[in-house]
Amino acid sequence: MDIFKSFTAEVAHRLPNVPPGHKCARLHGHSIRIEIRVSGEPDPVRGWVCDFADLKAAFGPLHEQLDHHYLNEIPGLENPTSEVIARWIWERLAPMLPGLSEVIVHETCTAGARYRGD
Repeated sequence: MDIFKSFTAEVAHRLPNVPPGHKCARLHGHSIRIEIRVSGEPDPVRGWVCDFADLKAAFGPLHEQLDHHYLNEIPGLENPTSEVIARWIWERLAPMLPGLSEVIVHETCTAGARYRGD
């Protein structure tokens, strides 16, 4: 079974490695939506795969780093594409969140990245 919890963050960034003249080279912002997904069997007593409060607590420190910040200044996010952001979140959550199966970053309503680990 899979469960997920969604979070939103207001972020600013620019992409330093795009071709000259690319619009994403300019500083701009996004209201990103992040989904943290966990897979496993529901506990026979509690009836859940994971407490949603535990998902929120695990992601909380990362949300603090991302929300209302300039992503390019965060170590590991110097080139903050959706793909890089998803992997960055995964690498920090995986050690503390058993069953982590997927991190999805929605950069816009119609575009994003999904990361499932290496």
